Amino acid sequence: MLSTSQSSFKSDWLASTAVANAFPWQRRLQSGKFHIRSIKDKLKDATENISAEGTQTYPLHLFMLYIFVHSLVSCVGWTSADELYSCSDDHHILKWNLFTNDTSVLVKLQDEIYPIDLHWFPKNVSGKKQAGAEIFALTSTDGKFHLVSKSGRIEKSVEAHRGAVLAGRWNHDGTALITAGEDGQLKIWSKSGMLRSTLAQQGTPVYSVAWAPDSGRVLYTSGRQLVVKPLQPSAKVLQWKAHDGVILKVDWSAVNDLILSGGEDCKYKVWDSYGRLLFSSSTHDYPITAVAWAPDGELFAMGSFHTLRLCDKTGWSYSLEKPSTGSLFSLAWSADGTQLAGACGNGHVLFAHIVEQRWEWKNFEITLTKRRTMQVRNVLNDAVDVLEFRDRVIKASLAHGHLVVTTSLQCYVYSAKNWNTPLIFDLKEGTVSLIVQAERHFLLVDGAEVYVYSYEGRLVSSPKSLGMRMDILNSQSISLSNDTIAIRDTSDERVVFLFEAQTGKAIGDGKPLIHKIEVVFIALDQCGSSNDRRIALIDKNRDLYLTSVRKLGRAHSIHKIGSMVDTMAWNDTANILCGIQDNKFTVWYYPSVVFVDKDLLPKTIFTKDSSEFSRPPQMVSYVGTQVTVRRVDGSLVCTAVSPYPTLLHEYTGSGRWEDALRICRFAKDQTLWSCLAGLAMANKELSTAEVAYAAIGEIDKVQYINFIKDLPSRDSCLAHILLFSGQVQEAEATLLQANLIYHTIQIHINLYNWDRALELAVKYKTHVDTVLAHRQKFLQDFGKQETNKRFLQYSEGVEVDWEKIQAKIEMEFAKEREKAANSSVRNSVSIRR
Repeated sequence: MLSTSQSSFKSDWLASTAVANAFPWQRRLQSGKFHIRSIKDKLKDATENISAEGTQTYPLHLFMLYIFVHSLVSCVGWTSADELYSCSDDHHILKWNLFTNDTSVLVKLQDEIYPIDLHWFPKNVSGKKQAGAEIFALTSTDGKFHLVSKSGRIEKSVEAHRGAVLAGRWNHDGTALITAGEDGQLKIWSKSGMLRSTLAQQGTPVYSVAWAPDSGRVLYTSGRQLVVKPLQPSAKVLQWKAHDGVILKVDWSAVNDLILSGGEDCKYKVWDSYGRLLFSSSTHDYPITAVAWAPDGELFAMGSFHTLRLCDKTGWSYSLEKPSTGSLFSLAWSADGTQLAGACGNGHVLFAHIVEQRWEWKNFEITLTKRRTMQVRNVLNDAVDVLEFRDRVIKASLAHGHLVVTTSLQCYVYSAKNWNTPLIFDLKEGTVSLIVQAERHFLLVDGAEVYVYSYEGRLVSSPKSLGMRMDILNSQSISLSNDTIAIRDTSDERVVFLFEAQTGKAIGDGKPLIHKIEVVFIALDQCGSSNDRRIALIDKNRDLYLTSVRKLGRAHSIHKIGSMVDTMAWNDTANILCGIQDNKFTVWYYPSVVFVDKDLLPKTIFTKDSSEFSRPPQMVSYVGTQVTVRRVDGSLVCTAVSPYPTLLHEYTGSGRWEDALRICRFAKDQTLWSCLAGLAMANKELSTAEVAYAAIGEIDKVQYINFIKDLPSRDSCLAHILLFSGQVQEAEATLLQANLIYHTIQIHINLYNWDRALELAVKYKTHVDTVLAHRQKFLQDFGKQETNKRFLQYSEGVEVDWEKIQAKIEMEFAKEREKAANSSVRNSVSIRR
């Protein structure tokens, strides 16, 4: 037992020398006989008969088991999903096997070695297993760090700091080790233990350190401040005051790029990588002594004196436990993110795993009741089904009428129509970190690869990784639709790669979408044809953009459709986008209208006050007409969206234009009329577009549509529809391909593109006098003289005669009408044949 009582331990924390008394490297308790209590029965009962205890506020909490080890436990680390190493003040390293329920003493360290921190060499780099990864770094109070093999043999001991080595962390690819010392120094070492550089030196101890996701920067504590220092000497250092007391622990998630800190001010906080505060907890009773991100970046755990809290990445708490553990000095998640271990100040090793995780879709509610058991409840008729699995559940996703569950070995696919007969197939790696679903298929991020499967279990495709770290992708950096996969680059966040879902090949010419600044959120729309596929993205400035996935030989045309956007979600049955924009709940009923008529975009947006959602909210889903939003306190709020826009998309998508007109007349809503106008122009349904534009008072566009309808040929009509949408180059290409040279020249004259009009006239040796005549008239109207050298050159040798010009124009229209008539006759003959 500890020689210091819990009451004195508590008072030590509250004393002015809290840090000195709280950490195990400055309180060394000489223990007597080593003792381990048998844990076989406890582990067996815990793993087989777990159920929720008590009523929880949120449907996710930790089931805990703590085992007594006799002396203060300073650090823990997982070697696999079922094997843990722990170090304690009695100089012993223990190995815990949760699969066989065995515990053994791995090695007894030398008497002068009091362990402080333990970190395993990364077994996976970019999801691929590394050879020779069976070692861990162990820091201690004697100023050394030790490289220890899995068998317990100390391979190397290195003199690193004056005083205790308070922390040691491998970078993500295992090429470097950083140590933080009581002497205020940060040092970087090679894999073999050779000193590379001293990164920083300060007058106060560095209590905790963490690597950035790219391993190019280091986060460390400096009293009450946090410091992010790049490894490049000339790069700018980021430093800010983070807490009102000494900061004791930090962690930096490789998946979501968020920073977690806990301090002597009894608060834990969440920051982005630029030092902006995202969440600050209320004041706890005792200092925060341990924080740890889950591997998938969706959860984190926080430890304090007799306190363990499970939290969402945004900061709100799923559950608060009060185990009798003393202070939690270290927390470690297993690689699959289902289990948590803690090093306790009163000599316990804490084991915990997540239970009561819940998924919802329409009328189905699914709960993880045990590690290998799920309960499916239909809320319409209270029917309950129980799903059993051979191994523990690692990941699950419920959407589009299917439940996808992965264990450590297999993937189970259930249909909402039949919960009794799942489709089961073996996983390639068994390390699934993310599941993304679409209507026709789903995506698994398994190890270093991305796999797309059909709901029948057939492997559809596997896009190549292009050097990206696929294992750190999350739901905001990858998106899936029926025909497209979008993945934001993990090394350059401005780049978004686009792949064909059916083949895994890059779309078009293979060039990615490159935004001007870093992208934080991407989402593909879910409906419509592949040629009309759109991708929405939110960048670092919280601006919302929309662009077409298939550029068809053109550069990506990207349009800004919103600003100050916190979160977004596409509807599952129609291409309607919703989000929280500048503290307002906003629905873009037809966001693709920017590709048809930009002026209509503000008229197709619905907004309402979002104060009920608090700030910053998180969009969970948009299914049917219901939007589910997660508030900052973790509660779910549902809000309804008008069903008329969804019906309008359904009618126009199936060519039911009369029904679309009827629903707009019935609703008498200008927003719906604006959506119909855009949808009709996008589908070249000019008669419906004319009615819709007239209903919203756009008389000039009604006149232009009538002009288009009177054009003699289909090609000129199509070109002017493209021109209506602002696609000048596409309109020109359409006319030139149809050999309508005069129409092409006239378009540029009407747009005052004089140089291009003259260039085309000279190239095709026709209507040069037409261009010169219109240019002269334009200058006369504005009382200006010609200064363009090319026009001056051609004016000298070309006579301008308006009568001849009008005659040529009439001849052009006559030829076009005759050509259109002949084409119509040929089409009629071929149809009869």
